Amino acid sequence: MQPCCVLDAQAGLAEGPHWWAEKGVFLWVDIEASRVGLFDPVARSNRFLDLPSHVGAVVPTTAGDLVAATAQGFVRLDPDSGVVTALHDPEPGRSEHRFNDGKCDPWGRFWAGTMAYDFSPGAGSLWRLNNDFSCSLQWQELTISNGLAWSLDRRFLYLIDSPTLTVMAFPLTSTGGLADHPTTCITIPAEWDALPDGMCIDAEGKLWIALFGGSAVTRWDPQDGRLMQTVELPCCQVTSCCFGGPDLDQLLITTARRGLDAQALGDQPLAGGLFQLSLGMKGCRSEMFRV
Repeated sequence: MQPCCVLDAQAGLAEGPHWWAEKGVFLWVDIEASRVGLFDPVARSNRFLDLPSHVGAVVPTTAGDLVAATAQGFVRLDPDSGVVTALHDPEPGRSEHRFNDGKCDPWGRFWAGTMAYDFSPGAGSLWRLNNDFSCSLQWQELTISNGLAWSLDRRFLYLIDSPTLTVMAFPLTSTGGLADHPTTCITIPAEWDALPDGMCIDAEGKLWIALFGGSAVTRWDPQDGRLMQTVELPCCQVTSCCFGGPDLDQLLITTARRGLDAQALGDQPLAGGLFQLSLGMKGCRSEMFRV
Protein backbone atom coordinates (compact mmCIF):
# COMPACT_ATOMS: atom_id res chain seq x y z
CA MET A 1 0.00 0.00 0.00
CA GLN A 2 2.96 2.30 -0.64
CA PRO A 3 2.37 4.77 -3.50
CA CYS A 4 5.22 4.93 -6.00
CA CYS A 5 6.31 8.18 -7.64
CA VAL A 6 5.92 7.47 -11.35
CA LEU A 7 6.66 11.01 -12.57
CA ASP A 8 8.86 13.49 -10.72
CA ALA A 9 7.06 16.39 -12.37
CA GLN A 10 7.95 19.00 -9.72
CA ALA A 11 4.63 20.64 -10.55
CA GLY A 12 3.61 23.73 -8.69
CA LEU A 13 -0.02 22.65 -8.54
CA ALA A 14 -0.69 19.31 -10.23
CA GLU A 15 -4.40 18.52 -10.26
CA GLY A 16 -7.36 16.93 -12.02
CA PRO A 17 -6.19 13.43 -13.08
CA HIS A 18 -8.48 11.73 -15.62
CA TRP A 19 -8.03 8.31 -17.23
CA TRP A 20 -8.35 8.62 -21.02
CA ALA A 21 -8.95 4.95 -21.75
CA GLU A 22 -9.04 5.36 -25.54
CA LYS A 23 -5.47 6.68 -25.52
CA GLY A 24 -4.15 4.75 -22.52
CA VAL A 25 -2.98 7.92 -20.75
CA PHE A 26 -3.78 9.88 -17.65
CA LEU A 27 -4.66 13.50 -18.31
CA TRP A 28 -3.71 15.97 -15.59
CA VAL A 29 -3.11 19.70 -15.23
CA ASP A 30 -0.38 21.86 -13.76
CA ILE A 31 -2.73 24.75 -12.99
CA GLU A 32 -0.48 27.77 -12.60
CA ALA A 33 1.97 26.61 -15.27
CA SER A 34 -1.00 26.72 -17.70
CA ARG A 35 -0.35 23.27 -19.11
CA VAL A 36 -2.05 19.91 -19.60
CA GLY A 37 -0.06 16.72 -19.08
CA LEU A 38 -0.59 13.41 -20.86
CA PHE A 39 1.07 10.68 -18.81
CA ASP A 40 1.62 7.17 -20.20
CA PRO A 41 1.77 4.86 -17.16
CA VAL A 42 3.32 1.98 -19.15
CA ALA A 43 6.19 3.96 -20.67
CA ARG A 44 6.23 6.35 -17.70
CA SER A 45 6.54 9.19 -20.16
CA ASN A 46 4.76 12.51 -20.19
CA ARG A 47 4.22 15.32 -22.66
CA PHE A 48 2.73 18.74 -22.10
CA LEU A 49 0.29 20.92 -24.00
CA ASP A 50 0.52 24.64 -23.22
CA LEU A 51 -2.53 26.85 -22.80
CA PRO A 52 -2.76 30.66 -22.80
CA SER A 53 -4.15 30.84 -19.25
CA HIS A 54 -4.32 28.88 -16.01
CA VAL A 55 -6.13 25.58 -16.45
CA GLY A 56 -8.14 23.94 -13.67
CA ALA A 57 -9.44 20.79 -15.33
CA VAL A 58 -9.41 18.91 -18.63
CA VAL A 59 -11.52 16.07 -20.05
CA PRO A 60 -11.51 14.18 -23.37
CA THR A 61 -14.40 14.39 -25.80
CA THR A 62 -16.06 11.71 -27.89
CA ALA A 63 -14.66 13.55 -30.94
CA GLY A 64 -11.09 12.76 -29.87
CA ASP A 65 -10.01 16.19 -28.65
CA LEU A 66 -10.08 17.83 -25.20
CA VAL A 67 -12.21 20.36 -23.36
CA ALA A 68 -10.61 22.41 -20.59
CA ALA A 69 -11.83 24.82 -17.92
CA THR A 70 -9.42 27.76 -17.73
CA ALA A 71 -9.10 31.27 -16.36
CA GLN A 72 -10.50 32.44 -19.72
CA GLY A 73 -13.47 30.06 -19.64
CA PHE A 74 -14.13 26.78 -21.42
CA VAL A 75 -11.91 25.95 -24.41
CA ARG A 76 -11.30 23.05 -26.80
CA LEU A 77 -7.79 21.74 -27.20
CA ASP A 78 -6.39 19.66 -30.06
CA PRO A 79 -4.06 17.11 -28.40
CA ASP A 80 -2.01 16.70 -31.59
CA SER A 81 -1.51 20.28 -32.75
CA GLY A 82 -2.02 22.05 -29.43
CA VAL A 83 -4.45 24.50 -31.07
CA VAL A 84 -6.83 26.10 -28.55
CA THR A 85 -10.34 27.22 -29.52
CA ALA A 86 -12.47 29.35 -27.21
CA LEU A 87 -15.93 28.00 -26.38
CA HIS A 88 -17.62 30.00 -23.63
CA ASP A 89 -16.50 32.25 -20.79
CA PRO A 90 -19.30 32.26 -18.21
CA GLU A 91 -17.62 34.93 -16.05
CA PRO A 92 -16.26 37.45 -18.58
CA GLY A 93 -14.13 40.29 -17.32
CA ARG A 94 -13.46 38.67 -13.96
CA SER A 95 -9.69 38.40 -14.15
CA GLU A 96 -9.56 37.80 -10.41
CA HIS A 97 -11.28 34.44 -10.93
CA ARG A 98 -10.27 31.13 -12.48
CA PHE A 99 -11.77 27.70 -12.93
CA ASN A 100 -10.62 25.05 -10.50
CA ASP A 101 -11.66 21.40 -10.46
CA GLY A 102 -14.04 19.87 -13.02
CA LYS A 103 -15.39 16.57 -14.27
CA CYS A 104 -17.96 15.10 -16.66
CA ASP A 105 -21.25 13.69 -15.40
CA PRO A 106 -22.77 10.37 -16.55
CA TRP A 107 -24.71 12.30 -19.19
CA GLY A 108 -21.49 13.55 -20.77
CA ARG A 109 -21.65 17.18 -19.63
CA PHE A 110 -18.68 19.03 -18.14
CA TRP A 111 -19.13 20.51 -14.64
CA ALA A 112 -16.48 22.86 -13.24
CA GLY A 113 -16.32 25.38 -10.44
CA THR A 114 -14.70 28.79 -10.20
CA MET A 115 -12.84 30.45 -7.35
CA ALA A 116 -11.19 33.78 -6.61
CA TYR A 117 -7.41 33.96 -6.69
CA ASP A 118 -7.49 35.55 -3.21
CA PHE A 119 -9.87 32.83 -1.92
CA SER A 120 -12.65 35.35 -1.23
CA PRO A 121 -15.42 33.50 0.62
CA GLY A 122 -18.44 32.67 -1.52
CA ALA A 123 -16.96 34.17 -4.71
CA GLY A 124 -17.03 30.96 -6.74
CA SER A 125 -19.77 29.28 -8.76
CA LEU A 126 -20.43 25.86 -10.23
CA TRP A 127 -21.02 25.83 -13.99
CA ARG A 128 -22.06 23.14 -16.46
CA LEU A 129 -20.94 23.04 -20.09
CA ASN A 130 -23.75 21.31 -21.94
CA ASN A 131 -23.39 19.03 -24.94
CA ASP A 132 -24.36 21.85 -27.34
CA PHE A 133 -21.59 24.01 -25.77
CA SER A 134 -24.09 26.25 -24.00
CA CYS A 135 -23.23 27.00 -20.38
CA SER A 136 -25.55 27.04 -17.37
CA LEU A 137 -25.07 28.17 -13.77
CA GLN A 138 -25.68 25.37 -11.25
CA TRP A 139 -24.71 26.69 -7.82
CA GLN A 140 -23.21 29.80 -6.22
CA GLU A 141 -21.41 31.03 -3.11
CA LEU A 142 -18.58 28.51 -3.24
CA THR A 143 -15.12 29.45 -2.00
CA ILE A 144 -12.80 26.76 -3.39
CA SER A 145 -14.92 24.56 -5.62
CA ASN A 146 -13.19 21.20 -5.68
CA GLY A 147 -13.69 17.45 -6.06
CA LEU A 148 -16.76 16.12 -7.86
CA ALA A 149 -18.24 12.63 -8.16
CA TRP A 150 -21.60 11.10 -9.05
CA SER A 151 -23.18 8.26 -7.09
CA LEU A 152 -23.35 4.95 -8.92
CA ASP A 153 -27.16 5.13 -9.07
CA ARG A 154 -26.97 8.68 -10.51
CA ARG A 155 -29.10 10.03 -7.68
CA PHE A 156 -26.48 12.33 -6.13
CA LEU A 157 -23.71 14.72 -7.09
CA TYR A 158 -20.95 14.90 -4.50
CA LEU A 159 -19.09 18.21 -4.35
CA ILE A 160 -16.33 19.59 -2.11
CA ASP A 161 -16.00 23.23 -1.10
CA SER A 162 -12.61 22.90 0.56
CA PRO A 163 -12.72 25.47 3.40
CA THR A 164 -15.98 24.00 4.71
CA LEU A 165 -14.18 20.66 5.35
CA THR A 166 -17.25 18.88 4.01
CA VAL A 167 -18.54 16.87 1.08
CA MET A 168 -21.99 17.97 -0.05
CA ALA A 169 -24.50 15.57 -1.57
CA PHE A 170 -26.87 17.22 -4.07
CA PRO A 171 -29.98 15.21 -4.99
CA LEU A 172 -30.40 14.94 -8.76
CA THR A 173 -33.31 14.75 -11.16
CA SER A 174 -33.64 11.84 -13.57
CA THR A 175 -31.79 13.92 -16.20
CA GLY A 176 -28.93 14.90 -13.90
CA GLY A 177 -30.00 18.38 -12.85
CA LEU A 178 -29.77 19.64 -9.26
CA ALA A 179 -33.09 18.81 -7.59
CA ASP A 180 -32.67 20.48 -4.19
CA HIS A 181 -30.26 21.97 -1.69
CA PRO A 182 -27.42 19.70 -0.59
CA THR A 183 -26.87 17.86 2.65
CA THR A 184 -23.49 17.18 4.25
CA CYS A 185 -22.43 13.54 3.90
CA ILE A 186 -18.77 13.66 5.01
CA THR A 187 -16.90 15.99 7.36
CA ILE A 188 -13.11 16.15 7.60
CA PRO A 189 -12.05 16.65 11.25
CA ALA A 190 -10.74 20.19 11.80
CA GLU A 191 -7.94 18.90 14.04
CA TRP A 192 -6.38 17.18 11.04
CA ASP A 193 -5.36 20.64 9.76
CA ALA A 194 -5.99 19.50 6.18
CA LEU A 195 -8.36 20.53 3.41
CA PRO A 196 -10.39 18.09 1.30
CA ASP A 197 -9.31 18.62 -2.30
CA GLY A 198 -9.86 16.39 -5.35
CA MET A 199 -12.08 13.33 -5.22
CA CYS A 200 -13.10 10.22 -7.15
CA ILE A 201 -15.47 7.31 -6.62
CA ASP A 202 -14.72 3.58 -6.69
CA ALA A 203 -16.77 0.65 -7.99
CA GLU A 204 -18.29 0.13 -4.54
CA GLY A 205 -19.58 3.68 -4.39
CA LYS A 206 -17.03 4.85 -1.81
CA LEU A 207 -15.32 8.23 -2.14
CA TRP A 208 -11.56 8.75 -2.31
CA ILE A 209 -10.59 12.22 -1.10
CA ALA A 210 -7.16 13.85 -1.36
CA LEU A 211 -6.12 15.82 1.73
CA PHE A 212 -4.21 19.01 0.96
CA GLY A 213 -1.89 19.48 3.91
CA GLY A 214 -2.73 16.02 5.17
CA SER A 215 -0.16 13.87 3.30
CA ALA A 216 -2.81 11.32 2.36
CA VAL A 217 -5.70 10.12 0.27
CA THR A 218 -8.62 8.75 2.24
CA ARG A 219 -11.56 6.44 1.51
CA TRP A 220 -14.99 7.31 2.93
CA ASP A 221 -18.50 5.90 2.94
CA PRO A 222 -20.85 8.68 1.80
CA GLN A 223 -23.83 6.85 3.31
CA ASP A 224 -22.69 7.20 6.91
CA GLY A 225 -19.69 9.54 6.68
CA ARG A 226 -17.31 6.88 7.98
CA LEU A 227 -13.55 6.93 7.26
CA MET A 228 -12.63 3.52 5.85
CA GLN A 229 -9.00 3.73 4.73
CA THR A 230 -5.99 6.06 4.69
CA VAL A 231 -3.09 5.93 2.24
CA GLU A 232 -0.14 8.08 3.26
CA LEU A 233 2.14 9.89 0.82
CA PRO A 234 5.65 11.33 1.26
CA CYS A 235 4.49 14.89 0.60
CA CYS A 236 1.93 16.99 2.40
CA GLN A 237 0.06 18.73 -0.43
CA VAL A 238 -1.99 15.91 -1.93
CA THR A 239 -4.36 17.38 -4.48
CA SER A 240 -6.44 14.74 -6.28
CA CYS A 241 -6.78 11.12 -7.36
CA CYS A 242 -8.28 9.04 -10.15
CA PHE A 243 -8.67 5.36 -10.98
CA GLY A 244 -7.28 4.20 -14.31
CA GLY A 245 -5.34 1.59 -16.19
CA PRO A 246 -6.84 -1.15 -18.41
CA ASP A 247 -8.58 -2.75 -15.42
CA LEU A 248 -9.34 0.51 -13.58
CA ASP A 249 -7.40 -0.80 -10.60
CA GLN A 250 -4.60 1.78 -10.52
CA LEU A 251 -4.99 4.94 -8.44
CA LEU A 252 -3.08 7.95 -9.82
CA ILE A 253 -2.48 10.66 -7.23
CA THR A 254 -1.41 14.25 -7.92
CA THR A 255 0.53 16.47 -5.53
CA ALA A 256 1.80 20.05 -5.33
CA ARG A 257 4.90 21.97 -4.25
CA ARG A 258 3.44 25.49 -4.45
CA GLY A 259 4.29 27.59 -1.40
CA LEU A 260 6.68 25.08 0.16
CA ASP A 261 9.88 26.62 1.50
CA ALA A 262 13.38 25.24 1.00
CA GLN A 263 13.27 23.16 4.18
CA ALA A 264 9.91 21.62 3.28
CA LEU A 265 11.13 20.82 -0.23
CA GLY A 266 14.23 19.23 1.25
CA ASP A 267 12.02 17.03 3.39
CA GLN A 268 9.62 16.35 0.51
CA PRO A 269 11.75 16.13 -2.65
CA LEU A 270 8.96 14.37 -4.60
CA ALA A 271 6.39 17.07 -3.92
CA GLY A 272 4.67 18.01 -7.17
CA GLY A 273 5.05 14.50 -8.53
CA LEU A 274 2.54 11.94 -9.76
CA PHE A 275 2.13 8.80 -7.66
CA GLN A 276 0.56 5.48 -8.56
CA LEU A 277 -0.85 2.76 -6.34
CA SER A 278 -2.42 -0.66 -6.91
CA LEU A 279 -5.17 -1.05 -4.35
CA GLY A 280 -6.67 -4.42 -5.18
CA MET A 281 -9.98 -2.76 -5.96
CA LYS A 282 -11.47 -1.03 -8.98
CA GLY A 283 -12.69 2.44 -9.67
CA CYS A 284 -15.23 3.80 -12.10
CA ARG A 285 -14.40 4.90 -15.60
CA SER A 286 -13.86 8.59 -16.20
CA GLU A 287 -16.70 10.06 -18.24
CA MET A 288 -16.06 11.84 -21.54
CA PHE A 289 -17.64 15.03 -22.85
CA ARG A 290 -20.19 14.01 -25.48
CA VAL A 291 -20.29 16.12 -28.62
